[in-house]
Amino acid sequence: MNDKLQNDSVDFLFDAILQLRTREECYSFFEDLCTVKELQSMSQRMEVAAMLTGNETYLTIASKTGASTATISRVNRSLAYGKDGYKLVLDRMNELE
Repeated sequence: MNDKLQNDSVDFLFDAILQLRTREECYSFFEDLCTVKELQSMSQRMEVAAMLTGNETYLTIASKTGASTATISRVNRSLAYGKDGYKLVLDRMNELE
């Protein structure tokens, strides 16, 4: 865990998120917590991560998602050198299919 990120406030937020049980509960919580733009940005990054792991090109990803090449590069860097958070979630989502 990134020492700059981990603190009691972030722990409290993550503990709150772990209490959510349904998609509807997620909508209610995240709509209260985040702006529409923040939610759109996070969902776009997830979509980009899924497409990158599916070996889509930057051009295809940008065209389908509207993400900038900077966003795509940032997500790609996280996939390559990050803490494998995207991979963990995407693998679990694939297990559900």
